[in-house]
Amino acid sequence: MSRALPRIGIRRALQSTAAGAVALALLLWWLLPLGEEPPRGAITFSTGTPRGVYQEYGTLLRTELSRDMPNLKVRLLTSDGSQENVARVATGEADFTIAAADAVETYELNKGPGADRLRGVARLYDDYVHLVVPRDSDIHSVEDLRGRRVAIGLPHSGVRLIATRVLKAAGIDARQDITPLSDGIDTGPARLRQGGIEAFFWSGGLPTDGLRELAKRFKFRFVPIDADFVSELHRQGPATHHYRATNMPESAYGARGGATVPTMAVSNVLITRKDMDPELTEWVTRTVIKSRDGIGAHVHSAQLVDLRTAIYTDPLPLHDGARRYYRSVKP
Repeated sequence: MSRALPRIGIRRALQSTAAGAVALALLLWWLLPLGEEPPRGAITFSTGTPRGVYQEYGTLLRTELSRDMPNLKVRLLTSDGSQENVARVATGEADFTIAAADAVETYELNKGPGADRLRGVARLYDDYVHLVVPRDSDIHSVEDLRGRRVAIGLPHSGVRLIATRVLKAAGIDARQDITPLSDGIDTGPARLRQGGIEAFFWSGGLPTDGLRELAKRFKFRFVPIDADFVSELHRQGPATHHYRATNMPESAYGARGGATVPTMAVSNVLITRKDMDPELTEWVTRTVIKSRDGIGAHVHSAQLVDLRTAIYTDPLPLHDGARRYYRSVKP
């Protein structure tokens, strides 16, 4: 036999139901498309080198974009990295890309073609600078690289930009004082293991697959780049102010029981051009933010994408479409 709820119980039950409905409505508003018809057409997304985070992130983001915009075709282009990515978007060869903030500002300072058309969509995650040597190497500082065979990244990569600056801060000319090699994360780990190079630079999110795979079969360590060194780097010009001192846990690659190594980091920015369709850019921005956990399950660094910091796309102003999205979700 049923009993009637006390009046106070009925009121609380109704309040709980109403609160649940509001929460569900907010959740659906967050997840559902912005309008009745998702944007359609085709865009080109410039990524990075195989086994690098840009390439992995771009591949996963394409899947998420296809779910939200099934009539949008997303073409991926591999690249050397940040420097090539910035130039491709600025000149119209690509529509969206990821690039390190220092590479973006360097392109602007050099007055590269179309630099004034570049716009930010979202700040994503930080790249960490890795200076990798065999575990038993006698290289213990950047200065010790003088006269060595060192991979400094592909010619148009962000790694090349950073490596030459780091070497310069140590008084080393990358063209004369070392044997510079153009290996990236796709070939550098194997070349280090085989003895073809004595050290290599990499700048990427933590962890990077190419180094995780190397850690399974080869013992390596990271050469420290401390805060004083980063301060010296800042004297090289405005673009170097995007570098910040930080610590990298070697446990990220299982290389040495939880020890940390001083290094530097630089933020990555998702960028496009001023003339990109505002509605499409708004949809892309929403997908980037809401897919954080899904992509982050595969690309650990993507877990750091955050709505509160995504709007800080320095050195670029926000694209109008991205700004529209951030305003729509502002409390």
